[in-house]
Amino acid sequence: PDAVKLAQTRDREDLRELPLVTIDGEDARDFDDAVWCEPTRGGGYKLYVAIADVASYVYPGSALDDQAQLRGTSVYFPNRVVPMLPEKLSNGICSLKPEVDRLCLACELRIDASGETTRARFFAAVMRSHARRTYNQVWNAIGHGRVESLGHYQHLLPQLKDLHGLYQVLARRRNERGALDFEGQEVKFSYDEAGNIDAVKLYERNDAHRLIEECMIAANVEAAKFLNKAKIPAPYRVHAPPPEEKFEELQSFLAEFGLRLPPHASVKPADYSALLRKIRKRPDALLLEQVLLRSQSLAVYHPDCNGHFGLALEAYAHFTSPIRRYPDLLVHRAIRHVLNGGKAANYEAGPAEMLARAQHCSQRERRADEASREVNERYQCAWMSKHVGSEFDGIISGVTSFGLFVGIADTGVSRCATWREMPSSAGRPGSVTPTSCTRFDGACQIMSEWWSTRSERFHDFRKCGAGTSS
Repeated sequence: PDAVKLAQTRDREDLRELPLVTIDGEDARDFDDAVWCEPTRGGGYKLYVAIADVASYVYPGSALDDQAQLRGTSVYFPNRVVPMLPEKLSNGICSLKPEVDRLCLACELRIDASGETTRARFFAAVMRSHARRTYNQVWNAIGHGRVESLGHYQHLLPQLKDLHGLYQVLARRRNERGALDFEGQEVKFSYDEAGNIDAVKLYERNDAHRLIEECMIAANVEAAKFLNKAKIPAPYRVHAPPPEEKFEELQSFLAEFGLRLPPHASVKPADYSALLRKIRKRPDALLLEQVLLRSQSLAVYHPDCNGHFGLALEAYAHFTSPIRRYPDLLVHRAIRHVLNGGKAANYEAGPAEMLARAQHCSQRERRADEASREVNERYQCAWMSKHVGSEFDGIISGVTSFGLFVGIADTGVSRCATWREMPSSAGRPGSVTPTSCTRFDGACQIMSEWWSTRSERFHDFRKCGAGTSS
């Protein structure tokens, strides 16, 4: 269908007058989520998170569902997306476009001044987004006072300021929990008129990104609590504490830098967060952050609600992106089942079936991440091939038994340069050996330092012993 039918709006709450807005990236086409909030007495907030109701269009056992489950997730490449759902749905009737009616599954949260959610409820609704704004437009308005960046939506400025106030409350609570905060490096490409890569830059996040992220986390937590209480099989997002073997290797590595964490049996997310804050201004911060990240477990989907170590949360699920992630669609179906009076005994999937689905979704997520990473690396290689002979500042992020990992500043471009191809101080290649190294994970590592390198050392850019991300 191209539009919401009147019959579909029956038995739903009407949120069309509520000025919900979507805030996404400039190139976003599928809008999963819309938000609105207002201050309450005592310094708290009432927050609405409205999520596209994909479950009303993709039914269990249908051909659409079979394909969505097979794909598991949308896959994002620099200049295109391979969607989980047909574009008629993902960019059409399911997308929360402005000024049109859309079905949604909403979460209303009451958040106190300390950032704790005191009440929450889920309900089916019909909504109408009042604006589609981008992260940069919102941040220019609320962070830099450039209200004109909102265009015809300047009247929404007070609402956006309320959302930023809520973010500050949630961010304080996040810090108090001790949630990990690794500085991610997302690469963005720009193109010339012929479609060739014109530039490679790291994408900078601002408080508008974090504002939406915290609102989504709050709704995700309540979805996990809701389903766990109802004992409905669902794919929770689980991030286990670091494996003991990796943790002991990490401790040995940190000791060489005069750093350490509490013993494995008692280590908490807050201990990692304190260490990250301590090292952030050090010249070797990049190396230390990467090693800390690689010591983490991989986050997976699982039918047991075992918490999320990285976010320092006891319950977590993915609820907010059903257009692009199949686990979110499963969570929506489970919530709707409970709202309609269903029980675990008459749910369409039992624990064993949900375990199989969760494992499948985890595998598809890893496959999508690997595909995106490989294409990004190929694009970076194509860009570097235009700059043979140029000089760039780089940072040595690690040393192995076979060479250096070097990244070009502000681009996300990195490569492994072997010892054999590097000149010695006398200008003779192949005579450099690692020094000032320590043992970690079977490889030699070195303190991070600035290094100026020529791009011909990058033109045969290739993946070389990369670590695993959490």
